[in-house]
Amino acid sequence: MTTNLLDYDLEGLTAFCEQLGQKRFRATQLFRWIHQKGASDFEQMTDLAKSLREKLAGAAHIQGLNVVSRHDSSDGTIKWLFDVGAGDVIETVFIPETGRGTLCISSQAGCAVGCRFCSTGHQGFSRNLTTGEIISQLWFAEHFLRKHLGRDERIISNVVMMGMGEPLQNYSQLLPALKVMLDDHGYGLSRRRVTVSTSGVVPMIDRLARDCPVALAVSLHAPNDALRSNLVPLNKKYPIAELLDACARYQSAAPRDFITFEYCMLEGVNDQPEHARQLVALMKTHAANGLSCKFNLIPFNPFPASGLLRSEMPQVLAFAKILLDAGIITTVRKTRGDDIDAACGQLAGDVQDRTGVDQRMAAQRQGMLGGIKVVVVNRDTV
Repeated sequence: MTTNLLDYDLEGLTAFCEQLGQKRFRATQLFRWIHQKGASDFEQMTDLAKSLREKLAGAAHIQGLNVVSRHDSSDGTIKWLFDVGAGDVIETVFIPETGRGTLCISSQAGCAVGCRFCSTGHQGFSRNLTTGEIISQLWFAEHFLRKHLGRDERIISNVVMMGMGEPLQNYSQLLPALKVMLDDHGYGLSRRRVTVSTSGVVPMIDRLARDCPVALAVSLHAPNDALRSNLVPLNKKYPIAELLDACARYQSAAPRDFITFEYCMLEGVNDQPEHARQLVALMKTHAANGLSCKFNLIPFNPFPASGLLRSEMPQVLAFAKILLDAGIITTVRKTRGDDIDAACGQLAGDVQDRTGVDQRMAAQRQGMLGGIKVVVVNRDTV
């Protein structure tokens, strides 16, 4: 079986080329052909010697994911469903904006533990995606959109790891994918424009700060541990104080001068004025540790299994005013793509749940699984 070159960052591709007796600059050429030009056929790579192209054809291939379907929203949002094998389908969403294009990428087929307001989590967990499967979403979308829109320049300016799955629970495959996104020979994205969203996997937040600090968004959704543990079970392992301490540590390495906190507005659950005042007190306490924050209030997109309702907009705006009056930067998420089920919390794909309750508990003890996240695709304000 040959190697899929989409699985490699530039360092990995260099090592692969060295095994073929090639120098580093050949790996750089190959990397550019794959990611900057979208090539999938070695014969297209005309500045490589014919002998090298033949050698590559015998040892490697460039294979993206198969598209199951594409859905176009009236607001310009596009959602693709990709087949990742064994009955699993993942979702990827492109959100066009004036002056930018944001791609929301999945990192897992399903989610290891269901949370109350996440459609993905209610499907269960099948498996982690490989680096190639993660980067393939960007590789496909970028070069499809150039042809679709008739443009030669880069279309996707922002990437958000906020699709299906908890990215930091798939860290070994996430890290090389992030490096490909940031590499000037790849997609050349700014660290400020690549965002990893997490439900609060504290040890991996610290690792990300050391290895590849990009923008960070944290799914908070509650101002106290009792409520957050009910909404986000991972909080039982990493309570709010530990999470916010990790965020403060991350900020010293982060490319932005704030950490974004996501807050899904649930009617009668976490949207009362007292909840807002608790958030203000919480953030003031942790500001002493150097934490600077921005809040993104997300209108909940209901689905039948959740049993939850969306907060009314006057309630959302009143909640926002309390935060703003306390000097906390606060935005209200604009819903995009809800007519194609591509809005916040709606990404579900189609996965085979392979994680039973006992397996989940064992995996959590091993630190392998257990991420809970709200799937948010409209990260234009992050």
